[in-house]
Parts: sequence; structure tokens; C-alpha cells
Amino acid sequence: MAFSHAKIEKNIGLMMLLIVLLVSVGGLVEIVPLFFQKSTTEPVAGLKPYGALQLTGRDVYVREGCYNCHSQMIRPFRAETERYGHYSVAGEFVYDRPFQWGSKRTGPDLARVGGRYSDEWHRIHLLNPRDLVPDSNMPGYPWLANSAADAGAIQAKMKTLRLLGHPYSDAEIGKAPEELKDKTEMDALIAYLQVMGTSLKKVQ
Repeated sequence: MAFSHAKIEKNIGLMMLLIVLLVSVGGLVEIVPLFFQKSTTEPVAGLKPYGALQLTGRDVYVREGCYNCHSQMIRPFRAETERYGHYSVAGEFVYDRPFQWGSKRTGPDLARVGGRYSDEWHRIHLLNPRDLVPDSNMPGYPWLANSAADAGAIQAKMKTLRLLGHPYSDAEIGKAPEELKDKTEMDALIAYLQVMGTSLKKVQ
């Protein structure tokens, strides 16, 4: 028996089922091909997985909620590329799990912040942003300077990421705790900020 609009509109259960089916098929058609495109699955030239210190800094970045105010996605619009540089491409974020794109921009975009400022600039900014940007509404993070970078779980973390496709060598995993020795969470966060967006700059 053929379906008619009248029959579907009068049967809410059938309508919900057909909506779910339609959205599922549409989603699969859009999403599945991305898993097989080189531009989304292969890293851009020169991209390396985060080192132990940078990986720890990324965890601090996520824990402190920095992504709530700072996007790491530059959109392919003239106003964006003139201000921030080349638009973001998926190959830059192959080793980000999860990536930190987002759309919230209470603060400036951080996708190309790597190498733009010195380590000391970042340190002062994280301690008290208004020392450098008087009208900033970003809170300070002084406790990061007194918190030791956690070296206890770094090797297990890197081994897990290697299972997911990150090309860490045994040597890199073995020396990871040493890289975090005497480092603070602020050191780690700065190391992460300084590598943001630098791979695509090298390609250009």
C-alpha cells in the first residue's frame, strides 16, 4: 500500500521514524566519504604528533576550558584569512583528539598563535592578561606556574595514542617523563600554544 502525505501526517510514530531514517541517510552520505579522503585523514606535510610537553599542555588547555573562548578554526573568508592567515584544513588536526575548532570567539582565534609571541609574553599573559592587554576580560591562571606537569601518565597516554595511529617511537615514549621533569603546567601550556598552526606555516 502506497504512503500518502495524509497518512504520514496523521501517524506521528511513522513520521518520526521516517524523519530519523531521512536524517540518518543524509548524515551518512555527508560524513562517511570524509573517512576516505586524503585531505581529511592524512597530515599536512611537516606535521608531527605533539611531544610529551606539548601533549601535557594540550590537556591543561582543555582542562582549563580555553576552547570555550578561543576557536582554533580559521574560516575561508577574506576577513578571517587577512587577520589570522591561511584558513584551517583538516590535515592540521589529524593528531588532535578531539580537535579544538569551535565557533566561540570571546577571545582572539588561536589557530595560528604559534611563534607569534615569545614564551615570556605568554607567561605574563597567563599570569595576568591585563598587564599586556588592558581591556582583556580573560582571567589569569597563576596557579599553573606552581603546578608541576604530570609525568605519571604521559607514557601510557602516548602508547594509547600510538594505537590510534600517532607515530610515536619507543624512544620518544621512553624519554617522555624526562621531558616533563622540573616543568610546570604553565611551561607545558606555553609549549602547546607555541606549536599551534606552525606546520601549515612551514608548508607555505
